[in-house]
Amino acid sequence: MAPSAAVATGTAYDIDSASSLTVVVNKHRPLDPQTYVPKPLSRIQAERMRSDAAEAYKKMVRAAKADGVNIVAVSGYRSYDTQASLYDSYVQQYGQETADTIAARPGHSEHQTGLAMDVGNSSGVCALQDCFEETPVGKWVAANAPAYGFIIRYPKGEQGVTGYTYEPWHLRYVGSDVLAEQIHAGAKATGEPDVDTMEEFFGLEPAPDYLP
Repeated sequence: MAPSAAVATGTAYDIDSASSLTVVVNKHRPLDPQTYVPKPLSRIQAERMRSDAAEAYKKMVRAAKADGVNIVAVSGYRSYDTQASLYDSYVQQYGQETADTIAARPGHSEHQTGLAMDVGNSSGVCALQDCFEETPVGKWVAANAPAYGFIIRYPKGEQGVTGYTYEPWHLRYVGSDVLAEQIHAGAKATGEPDVDTMEEFFGLEPAPDYLP
């Protein structure tokens, strides 16, 4: 089946192909194939990202450093098997209902695309916590990441759309600063307000839960 093209702000985007920079992965939209592996991957500290995303990420890190902010790569690419192990550990620790709000099931993870990076502060303060938004890195990425092609993929108050609780540390590369800034600003051809998720931007249904 040929990939569909979502049209937003007058531009067509491939949101289905696993290798697309604008692929939308959520609880209703698994990767195809679910065991997809992005290539090539580049090393960023102890993590990896798709090479094109990695170059944009490194440029962003240099800009932040020039502003006196040190961004640390916490978690980048994860394989299908790695995600399965992580998800299972959360299920065992918190139960499936809670696990589904904080971690993707294997084959449904943005990390598997190689386009996502969880970031942190060099001090480790508020790592993977809501309070990260008030830290130096949290404040910097919220204000500047879109200029380098990244969005905060799981914004505050959008769990009913994305299926995940607020993650100010989870950055997703979408391929261009123009697109990232449009999503960040909530721009849409219809002029609807508060469109700050990929689901809303591309006119997709909310995906708060997995399909039966």
